[in-house]
Amino acid sequence: MNTPDASTRMYREAAQAPAAVREQLHVNAARVERLAERLRQAPPRAIVTCARGSSDHAATFARYLIETRLGLLTSSAAPSVSSVYDASPDFAGTVVLAISQSGSSPDLLATVTSARAAGARIVALVNAESSPLAQLADDLLPLRAGLERSVAATKSFIASLTAIVHLVGHWSRDAQLSAALHQAPQLLARAWELNWSAALAPLTPAHNLYVVARGLGLAIAQEAALKFKETCGLHAEALSAAELRHGPMALVRSGFPVLVFTQNDESRAGVAELTGELAAQGANVLVAGAAIAHTTVLPTHGAHPVIEPLLFVQSFYRMVNALSLARGSNPDHPTHLKKVTETL
Repeated sequence: MNTPDASTRMYREAAQAPAAVREQLHVNAARVERLAERLRQAPPRAIVTCARGSSDHAATFARYLIETRLGLLTSSAAPSVSSVYDASPDFAGTVVLAISQSGSSPDLLATVTSARAAGARIVALVNAESSPLAQLADDLLPLRAGLERSVAATKSFIASLTAIVHLVGHWSRDAQLSAALHQAPQLLARAWELNWSAALAPLTPAHNLYVVARGLGLAIAQEAALKFKETCGLHAEALSAAELRHGPMALVRSGFPVLVFTQNDESRAGVAELTGELAAQGANVLVAGAAIAHTTVLPTHGAHPVIEPLLFVQSFYRMVNALSLARGSNPDHPTHLKKVTETL
């Protein structure tokens, strides 16, 4: 579709996600099978994720998927523990799942180096295959997203999610999940074509909003909130639907915008109930994943509940790119930001 929003690098790169996922699933198949077999033969006592930015949102997704599908405790490392405080927790018997587009952030590298010295096995999901992180890894799962120049990560985030699903599907021997993942490229292509322009009118003049989800969808809410900030200059806060009633609900007024993601799993009933309450309080609620009265429903395609969040974020990327332009911003040149953030 030849529209003004298609002129941005962000748009072009996000549109490449289906092809990138298809390539990743094909090229990484043998690597994933070997790694899954090793993990079954020598199960770790815990998983520790290590990431920043969009990659850390993928780590949130990994935590929910690993704990619900494998029953394995998963926690997020605080990179400052190693890079600032020079402390070395006991990582013996753990797997560190390090996720990065560039694989070169100093604090992430410090954490991985310290964890490896303290007994961890390092599994890296990284787009830059020649990066320092890739060299540190015991097991490397390349994201295969291809070159990504846009400051706002898009296809590399989706590629991180699919790599996580690929590994967990084989590790847990969940044939249904693995089969669903192999349908993801065509589903992502369909999700990209969905029309979310109904979100533009309420969000173009907005100053603040909540992005709400639960479970596997929380990672998508986190990612969406970040993209609102960096591409649109719009303050957005990602919240679990379970947390909204614990204080943040007090900010909801008539017309307050709320974007809700709800995949079709055990979390949906609670998210739908909360969404109805928000609408009853006069909030301007946009919903992806379910039809709820008195809200603006954003179109989605049904899929396996683990795959649905990937489709939500693909549709979201196209919408937020258009929103950035509608608000007079340039999604390819966010204020004060650059592609690789070298946090110490």
